[in-house]
Amino acid sequence: MTAPDPIDAIATALARLRGRGPRGMFGPGRPGGPHGHDGHHPHHGFGGRGPGPASGRGGPWGPDAGRHGAPARLRMLEALAKEALSVSALAEAIGVDQPRASRLVQQGVERGWVRREADPDDARRTRIVLTDDGRRLFRSVRGERREALGAALEALTEAEQAELARLLTKLADNWR
Repeated sequence: MTAPDPIDAIATALARLRGRGPRGMFGPGRPGGPHGHDGHHPHHGFGGRGPGPASGRGGPWGPDAGRHGAPARLRMLEALAKEALSVSALAEAIGVDQPRASRLVQQGVERGWVRREADPDDARRTRIVLTDDGRRLFRSVRGERREALGAALEALTEAEQAELARLLTKLADNWR
């Protein structure tokens, strides 16, 4: 069996680590916290910093794209690209509280990235499913991230890339 591509392994480990900071750092009123300034404000979109589609100038994120909340939205798309989830399961998967996950889902529904549907195993429950537009958006962002990561890793030898992948994976496995 072929060893996993170090770029993919590093990207996966980094994605797992995103949003997993010590809970004390992200308490109420703090950036990333349940009541912090982390993207649930109505005029903040998916975006990021600098030029490009995620800069607040439109593109796939829309004209309201701002820099706050992008990591959580990306983690939401990433989690839903793997499987449909309940809001509670999504919250746990992306490292936010349930009310924040509900707001992210609502923003995703409004943008056409996700939809709610009845759980086939329990009609009383709702699951969140990635739409075709959401899947296309996630693939696009993932490709851009992979390209940027590959460029950054060019300074490392193949052995160093493999070691970095191993260490980041170990860190992600043990981060609580």
